[in-house]
Amino acid sequence: MKLSPDIRKFYKPIQPTVNQSAENVSYSEFFPDLSLQDFIYCYWQLKTSTPLSEPFIYRVVADGCIDIFFELNNPKENFVMGFCKKFTEFPLDNSFHYIGVRFLPTMFPQLFNVNASELSNRFEQLSNVVPKVSAFITNNFHNQLTTAQMQLAFDTYFIDILANTIFNCDSRLYNAIGKILSEFGVVNIEQDLTTGISQRQLRRLFGFYIGDTPKTFAKVVRFQNILRAKPSSQSLRQNKLFFNLGYYDQAHFIKEFKNFYGVTPSKAFGR
Repeated sequence: MKLSPDIRKFYKPIQPTVNQSAENVSYSEFFPDLSLQDFIYCYWQLKTSTPLSEPFIYRVVADGCIDIFFELNNPKENFVMGFCKKFTEFPLDNSFHYIGVRFLPTMFPQLFNVNASELSNRFEQLSNVVPKVSAFITNNFHNQLTTAQMQLAFDTYFIDILANTIFNCDSRLYNAIGKILSEFGVVNIEQDLTTGISQRQLRRLFGFYIGDTPKTFAKVVRFQNILRAKPSSQSLRQNKLFFNLGYYDQAHFIKEFKNFYGVTPSKAFGR
């Protein structure tokens, strides 16, 4: 099953704060089977190698995706986190091993017929949203599994889900998403997203499949592309790159960046 546009080609969401994690905390991503890569961006794990001296605060930046996640030592407690328009901080214990699945934009609602807007800016018990996926995790995961075994379990399960899913390939929605992604989020919503339906109808489609408005999604895409480019704060300031990114001024850029990340650009890029 192929949807247009190829979201993965244009969009590679990242979670950079894990690179600044405490010593003895590691984060890794591993890709699903090739047949799933148009739908699932990655599987991921966040874990401690030895117990920490104090509880750990894990910050998640806005990335436009929906994730499911659970503690491998207690897989029956599994959750889904919706589209977030600002950073989120999770207080964790001093020892943990979290496993997650990051779905590309629109794909969680497509696969499970869930209204993304009902999950936005929060996390929820997965059993309340997609009970069958919650049961699969509860019954198939435990702390003796290797990464390869977990990957195989996920692949087998989601390939079966994919084979039994009827997708809504609404070209009006995906043309608008494609425009936002190809322009790195720097778009005029009213002028550039002319896909044959009203702005109200487009907002309704984005609400169901993305979890927020086209404007908010475009801002998150723009933010994610800044993260991937890793500009120096000096180049942003001296070359006024924020103008090219569609910001009115530096103050506007810093405010929005901090809302999505939790810190200023200079601190985020370590300069």
